[in-house]
Amino acid sequence: MKIRASDIRRYFIVCFLWSCSSVLFGQYAVKGTVVDENNHPLSGVEIYVKFSEDTPYKTDAKGNFELRFQPGEIYLIFSLWGYEDKEVFVPVSYSDQAIQVQLLPILSGETDDIIISAKKSNVGREVIKKVVQRRDTISPWNYAHQVNVYIKTIDEDITPKNNKKKEEDTKIEEDLFDESKAGQNQKLNLLEVQLEKNYAPVNKVKEIRNAYTLRGTSDNMYYQTTVRSDFNFFQNTIELPDIHQTAILSPVSNPGILAYKYKLESKYEEGDKTIYKIKVTARSTSTSTLEGYIYVIDSLFIIQKLDLKLQKGNLLKYDYFGVYQEYGYNEKGINYLAKQEFDYGIKYNNYVRKIKTQVAYSNYQFDKSFEKKFFNSEVAITEQEAYERDSTYWNEKRQIKLTPEEIKFIQYNDSIKFAHSRKEYLDSIDSVFNRVTFLKVLWYGVDFRNREKRTQWTINSIAASLRPIYIAGPRYAPGVYYFKKWKNEKYIDLFGEVSYGFLNNDVKGRTSSSFRYNPFKSAYIRMSFFHDFDAIRSYDAITQIFKRSNFIEVTGIQLTHNYEWFNGFYSTFTYNFSERRPLEGYKFINWLDKSLNNDDPTEFHTYQAGVASLQLSYTPFQKYMREPYRKVILGSKWPIFYVYYERGIPKLFGSDVDFDYIRFGIRQQISLSSIGTLSYHIKSGEFLSSKDLRDADKKYLRRSDPIWFSNPMYSFQKLDTLIPTIRRIIEAHVLYHDNGAIINKIPFMKKTRIGLVGGAGFAYLQDGHWWHGEVLAGLERNIKFSRRLLRIGAYYVLSKGRDIQIHHSFKISFAVLDDRTMKYNF
Repeated sequence: MKIRASDIRRYFIVCFLWSCSSVLFGQYAVKGTVVDENNHPLSGVEIYVKFSEDTPYKTDAKGNFELRFQPGEIYLIFSLWGYEDKEVFVPVSYSDQAIQVQLLPILSGETDDIIISAKKSNVGREVIKKVVQRRDTISPWNYAHQVNVYIKTIDEDITPKNNKKKEEDTKIEEDLFDESKAGQNQKLNLLEVQLEKNYAPVNKVKEIRNAYTLRGTSDNMYYQTTVRSDFNFFQNTIELPDIHQTAILSPVSNPGILAYKYKLESKYEEGDKTIYKIKVTARSTSTSTLEGYIYVIDSLFIIQKLDLKLQKGNLLKYDYFGVYQEYGYNEKGINYLAKQEFDYGIKYNNYVRKIKTQVAYSNYQFDKSFEKKFFNSEVAITEQEAYERDSTYWNEKRQIKLTPEEIKFIQYNDSIKFAHSRKEYLDSIDSVFNRVTFLKVLWYGVDFRNREKRTQWTINSIAASLRPIYIAGPRYAPGVYYFKKWKNEKYIDLFGEVSYGFLNNDVKGRTSSSFRYNPFKSAYIRMSFFHDFDAIRSYDAITQIFKRSNFIEVTGIQLTHNYEWFNGFYSTFTYNFSERRPLEGYKFINWLDKSLNNDDPTEFHTYQAGVASLQLSYTPFQKYMREPYRKVILGSKWPIFYVYYERGIPKLFGSDVDFDYIRFGIRQQISLSSIGTLSYHIKSGEFLSSKDLRDADKKYLRRSDPIWFSNPMYSFQKLDTLIPTIRRIIEAHVLYHDNGAIINKIPFMKKTRIGLVGGAGFAYLQDGHWWHGEVLAGLERNIKFSRRLLRIGAYYVLSKGRDIQIHHSFKISFAVLDDRTMKYNF
């Protein structure tokens, strides 16, 4: 039976309409009345749906309520000041139902302080509920304002001396020629930032950095700007993707009241104010992740301070993280943030760092009016003078007093800064770096750096030059790399490699050169020359890539240009002209052919191919920070839209190929608040013409690896054969990471740091109405590995295709966390 494209479209339309009808018409009423101990109706009773972030419902003047739900099991929590909370289990069936709920008062002999006298376990919760009720009025994030911000971070090495291990630092610095970092041992690092923050609801920010002074390195430092992360506890959830895998549920919110336990630890006088000290703990570690104390001022019901810690389970880079905030209030009752501190750290076997960040806020201006176009995608500006501030400036602007140790460190750092910038000192540092050693020649590679000229040469090591297993026998390929970077962030890099084959006595080689001429526009040009072996299908299963039939010999040139035309809109143009030849006359090592199931080279007539390609991509509302000479991309809540066009140009320079190919796509990663992340990638492509289409220019659906779990955003896990795609193909991939939100409901699972992952993929090919679909589920765990975070995954995959029975298999994967983006590859 053939499946037609029209049948598939009808199927999806029916599914969509069925889903809509389920939402619109599949809900049933749960209604009733809330009464007191004397069966009198209670008005204004708050009704919460457990595990939901929706605002609470309330009973009317007669105590009545009516809610609608889809069939299932729900828990309703009824709450009213002065009465005990009541949780009711309601099995919602396929019909309306009515219930009656009775609330009992909290008995007390003291009418003025009824809950505090009678039931201390509920006092904390009732106080927090009062704060939440006033949240919209007191939250500073509901008012436009301007504020001066001072940030100080100290990063200290506290590794025990007996645990320290001498290692050769092979890490490449972001700026190889930064004189301020030359020769530092990084025992202590200090950062100071002074900025002006402008804010308008909802979440419109523009930050102007007036000063930025870093003594040492900022690799481990968090909160260097206010635009990346915002600890706003007045909102329901806090998104901190750079330190925490899931959104954090705020304890000062309606859903937080259900997710946390509150206990009044003490009540004390401070001046003319009464302060409640309330302990906060999680009801379920799967849905909430904070613990600590909230201090509330009585009668005003505003926050005085917060002292909270993030539980370790979902932290990414750091092993612990604490947040301390102090608040003030003005005559309008706005509960503004006055001071903030973060205590956090990193622990490895031979590497322990303790970091403390302090933030001071001053000179608030509320109800400030901004120009209409003041807020835009540019959320932060830093001019060059911000990096040139001296001690005199900081003595005037510094808002947090330095400790004696910090003063001593600054004095020492400033005293050697001039000496470290002298040519004699920099030459001595370079001479140590440039020293040739046996290990460098054998394993690491030999480097030659000149800080004055801002250049560096690198010669490949013997180990990096060896190719013991290669298509036509072992080869030796020494290479050299040259890099020069100017202070305005422009750079040029050159690479050259010569390859000698021992079995065939042949010489191959390649060179490339790149020049970034406009860092702010991500603009660069690249030119490459090559005479080497190349794969016909470079994106195939690992068991197939290195077969002889997949290789040809190519000689040619490639030109590439990349540019950002306006914010978020990028173009990449490439032109490749090459002569492609079969592997005729080459000797091969055959003694492993049988075990590797190797084959003979592909036979064809030599031909020339001139292929041009253009990719356009657009990310709407892409936010960024402007540095003096570059642009730091922060991302967007919108997906990336892209189109890719490729043209085989006949006759130009003798080119033989003639084809047109186009592909459209959309991809995105979405935060689902406290329940995980969702990624998807949808694309469709086809050859518009194929008058002269060769194997090397065809497009394929990648064949799956036998054990390895490949990136599910770009490939399938259960394709046994390579599928050529000439006519239209539609491909969709989706992947969900719960980040512990589901699996942590199992007792003790949060301590294991194991997460649940699920996904699906589908492809439809117009040729023969071929289709393939698969679903997957797996477990992933993050572990520390050599100062990096490594994610190990195990997956189970089910697949089904046209005229193919259901198949299943197990797969594994390893992925390293990117320290810059704080993300894995999928």
